[in-house]
Amino acid sequence: MDLDYLRKEINETDKVILSAFEKRMDLCRQVALYKKENGLPVFQSKREQEIIERVRNDSPEHLKDGAAALFTEIMDISKCLQQQELLKGRSFEKPVSLSFTANDKIACQGTSGSNSEAAARMMFESNEITFYPDFEDVFKAVTEGKIKFGVIPIHNSTAGSVTQNYDLMRKYNVYIAKTIKLEVTHCLAAKPGIAQENIKKIYSHPQALSQCSEYLKSNGFEPAESKNTASAAKYASETDECCGVICSESCAKLYGMNILQKKISNVTPNYTRFMCITKDFCISEDACTIAVNLKLPNTKGTLYRLLTKFYMNNLNLEKIESRPIADGSFDVMFYLDFEGNINNPKIKSLLIELADELEYFRFLGNYSEIV
Repeated sequence: MDLDYLRKEINETDKVILSAFEKRMDLCRQVALYKKENGLPVFQSKREQEIIERVRNDSPEHLKDGAAALFTEIMDISKCLQQQELLKGRSFEKPVSLSFTANDKIACQGTSGSNSEAAARMMFESNEITFYPDFEDVFKAVTEGKIKFGVIPIHNSTAGSVTQNYDLMRKYNVYIAKTIKLEVTHCLAAKPGIAQENIKKIYSHPQALSQCSEYLKSNGFEPAESKNTASAAKYASETDECCGVICSESCAKLYGMNILQKKISNVTPNYTRFMCITKDFCISEDACTIAVNLKLPNTKGTLYRLLTKFYMNNLNLEKIESRPIADGSFDVMFYLDFEGNINNPKIKSLLIELADELEYFRFLGNYSEIV
């Protein structure tokens, strides 16, 4: 058996497949025009199932599943092309131009000296910042119009996502306007007069404790959770308890703490991404990332088929995160970030398609990162 001959035959067969594929896609385009003229939906599950069953029946036993997968992919591609044809001219959510002014009210969780405050100051140098006890309070203030922008941590390069804030994004109707990446350098600090060897308990935000878990374990410290690093530092500076705190060096200095050990993170550099949320859909000229939240049917292949849509539109998925719906089931919601701008017709078509097809879909914004 000659390998070159076999490869030549494969190449010839590929040409036949490609020609048939082109013909099928052109026929699908004509179907789309017919549906558009007659007000018919693109997705018709009965017709799709008929095709898959026919393909299975016509295939030899050892190729039935492969043939079904192949034609499912072909139909997903054809649906993407049909949607682009059908959705021409339809509008999506209309944004307003993003602008920051000196009078904009800004909100953060915690107290002065927090990493959230540092991130906010990178975005808004001189604006007044209002601090709220909990992340949810910031979301409420933005939703109710009391505050124009909220600055919220969303992801850390070492410890992963701030899951609570993903859940709050689903609960409150806000948009992401900008993001910023802040390098977080943790230190161990304590009130003057407290020696490191006498410390048993270390207070900080759960994310900071996670980011310094190796240091805590190796030194036998007991981690204790606080609402954020700054509130932990404030507590440690005021209490009679012999304890330490994990916070930034600037935060330690703000509350008159002694720095006992610098750079104690598990991994360096260690970054946290913060998002700027607002009530209105605002977009800057350089917006290059789109965020959405959606629910998929809990059936075989639904996530794979969703990803096909992004591949078909040549869109790069930057992130995919799942969170439990918390309704007693094990179903999940997905959060997706992908490259693009809403003014791109293909992206606008994709967003409309997802909103039309899915049981639950929320557009979370189109933004860029401040560098």
